[in-house]
Amino acid sequence: MTGSAAFTTRPQLAGTFGMVASTHWLASAAGMAVLERGGNAFDAAVAAGLVLQVVEPHLNGPGGEVPVIGVSAGDGQPFVLDGQGPSPSAATTAHFAGLGLDLIPGTGLLAACVPAAFGTWMLLLERYGTLRLRDVLEYAIGYASQGYPMLPAASAAIAAVAGTFREHWPGSAEVYLADGVPPPGGRFANRALAAVYQRILTEAEQAGPGREQQIEAARQAFYTGFVAEAIVTYLARAEVMDVTGQPHRGLLTGADLAAWQASAEQPVTADFRGLTVCKTGPWGQGPVFLQQLALLDGLGIDELQPGSAELIHLVTEAAKLAFADREAWYGDPRQSPVPLASLLSAQYAATRRTLITDRASAELRPGAPDGLPPRLPGYAQAAFAAGGGVAAPGTGEPTASSAGLSAPELGPGDTCHLDVADRFGNLVSATPSGGWLQSSPVIPGLGFCLGTRAQMFTLTPGLASTLAPGRRPRTTLSPGLALREGEPYLAFGTPGGDQQDQWSLAFFLNHVLFGMNLQEAIDAPAYHTDHFPSSFYPRGSQPRSLAIEERAGEDVIAGLRARGHDVSVRAPWSLGRLSAVARSGGMLYAAANPRGMQGYAAGR
Repeated sequence: MTGSAAFTTRPQLAGTFGMVASTHWLASAAGMAVLERGGNAFDAAVAAGLVLQVVEPHLNGPGGEVPVIGVSAGDGQPFVLDGQGPSPSAATTAHFAGLGLDLIPGTGLLAACVPAAFGTWMLLLERYGTLRLRDVLEYAIGYASQGYPMLPAASAAIAAVAGTFREHWPGSAEVYLADGVPPPGGRFANRALAAVYQRILTEAEQAGPGREQQIEAARQAFYTGFVAEAIVTYLARAEVMDVTGQPHRGLLTGADLAAWQASAEQPVTADFRGLTVCKTGPWGQGPVFLQQLALLDGLGIDELQPGSAELIHLVTEAAKLAFADREAWYGDPRQSPVPLASLLSAQYAATRRTLITDRASAELRPGAPDGLPPRLPGYAQAAFAAGGGVAAPGTGEPTASSAGLSAPELGPGDTCHLDVADRFGNLVSATPSGGWLQSSPVIPGLGFCLGTRAQMFTLTPGLASTLAPGRRPRTTLSPGLALREGEPYLAFGTPGGDQQDQWSLAFFLNHVLFGMNLQEAIDAPAYHTDHFPSSFYPRGSQPRSLAIEERAGEDVIAGLRARGHDVSVRAPWSLGRLSAVARSGGMLYAAANPRGMQGYAAGR
């Protein structure tokens, strides 16, 4: 874990008590405060996650989602909380055809699924935590009521959509434009959200003295109580403008909210270099991480230099194959069969590996697991038949530009991430997202927005990712966990939509194969491809594309271009927002991303 003596932007933290790393310093501080008061990693994760909903409202919110992956010292078994709400019961391909739409809009109300974030945090607290609701919720209430420093990116997002707020989304204007666009660094309070959380806490504590009783009462207040009533009342009359340029009504109902509960499931795993790597099921894109590892395992990458053109080329070509399989095969396994065992098999990887040459591929080539012929969504077929689709207006989760706006300073990825390790042996990783202030109107009286995750469904019939009632959209959110000899070792992840399992893979290889410590692996120059269709409206593709930070060096960039990659050189510290924690040799470690100047790790 010591790594080399390379320069890093900050130290890798080391200690024995506890570690929290996240995409915002206030969330990391809140999580650490919970550890200091005797809570475990899961308590700390909930506190940090709820703070993120307040201080990064352009990146996540209570109306969004949060896949969680963790391992409990109690039984040593890794688990996943799916954290992804399903589509409404009225969400059918016929409904969208009747509206004349061939893609689900990326903004507005049509793309709203059941808000899963709050219920998932409550399940994590109830099942794996130890503290009471008050102990973890008071930090978020405090920042929402008393104020927090407005992030420059959040200020820019609000400025970019201010016209939409004033003209079409008055609930958003009431919260975010009451005194004009909040300035960067200014103290901003979301008192409507603070009141919601305070009322949830009050109703929870009135339900009785029991810890689990209070947590369940809080969940009910959200999904069948006053929060649900406010959502349903709003949706019954709201018809709001979205990215199509037309107003539309949402499809979510009170019955959809009441019927849903967060659930736990087993992670999908693969072994690599003595580690058991754990990811979500194919309702998320997590298995592409495992597919990439399987493809790279037979390409001799251990002998290559980290950051070399040879290595980056092979990693990029493996990504193209794995993500092509995502487009053809991934979806909600509760509703459609997904040939995951075959996709992750060594035999399948060996067959697919032969497609990788010394030239950059310009094709989208899904495989045929179990001999099944692959099918692609209509937008993917059209894009590659034409030699390349229209570039997506935002990289990763949709920035304000995905609503026809321009806000390049928002950078890639509208999501958060957190990782926690504690002295008891627990480890947890979570990727909160959705409910972005720039993508959907604030619900009056609640202070938060619904999500737009249904834009990830395809309307092409017959695929596992095709829109259907009660189906989970194939999310990009992808927290990661690794065990060493059955013991919790590493929790990691990043915001970034389609880039999540590319940026985190490069980090993972830097750490596991090349011996970099966590901070060195995060600080190393990042890269990714947008070769395959974006998961976000309008689902564009950029065949042969390769974005790479300038710090990679002229020789590396030239070597990639010589191999046929369409290289886009990005600013030196612009790609990825990784964080990670680890346990090794009786010590705890943490590191966080310097890019964007807001991620931080804390620990002792």
